[in-house]
Amino acid sequence: MVQQTVADVMTPEPTTIGMSDTLETAARTMAAQDVGALVVQAGNTTVGIVTDRDLVVRGLAQGLGTEAMVGEVASEELVSVGPGVPVEVAVELMRAAAVRRIPVLDEHVPVGIVSIGDLATERDPMSALADISEAEPND
Repeated sequence: MVQQTVADVMTPEPTTIGMSDTLETAARTMAAQDVGALVVQAGNTTVGIVTDRDLVVRGLAQGLGTEAMVGEVASEELVSVGPGVPVEVAVELMRAAAVRRIPVLDEHVPVGIVSIGDLATERDPMSALADISEAEPND
């Protein structure tokens, strides 16, 4: 049996955003791309991830305005995997870091994001999480 890799389950071509972009730009980008997370870059270096939850909990709830910078609310420690990493390793990393999504980097270039929704859809397609992850968004 061939071992499944992160490349087999990830969502490819993640949307990126800069550390100095505003929270408003991040929110508008997420809405336009219909995604809940953006890979954060400082120049050509991937430094973290920012989620819709980060915008609300670390941004708006803390009194930051929409003109605050993404770097103020993004994750501070980057947890990432390569596309050839076995899925089980990604699951353990996500569990240990208590995160729902991690960027997939190939030679430090973001090539995807793997989420618990991606894993559920691929590994347990009959689960409630897989059903929710596959459902059309409720705009």
